[in-house]
Amino acid sequence: QVHLVESGGGLVQPGGSLRLSCAASESIFPFNVMGWHRQAPGKQRELVAIMSTGGTTNYADSVKGRFTISRDNAKNTVYLQMNALKPEDTAVYYCYGYRPVSAYWGQGTQVTVSS
Repeated sequence: QVHLVESGGGLVQPGGSLRLSCAASESIFPFNVMGWHRQAPGKQRELVAIMSTGGTTNYADSVKGRFTISRDNAKNTVYLQMNALKPEDTAVYYCYGYRPVSAYWGQGTQVTVSS
């Protein structure tokens, strides 16, 4: 089984930046899609950003222009650069990967945006 481990979360001021990392226990090259989802208190888990092995990306409207997803196959790691953070970005962020025919999830990392 593939293990995904997130890191980089924490407390940041509004307008600040964080970079989340998702380290996989094996090569991420075979994954068709990797990305990030988040779940805020009292809300359902939602898509934040995804990236295919071909480089195609998709972002939630709420983060478009502020967040950037990238991947480093050599390091088996996916990143989420988060800029211009807002209080409504506060959530647990989960790494996600799909490799036919299974989906994998990390345990999550907390991001809190507050003064």
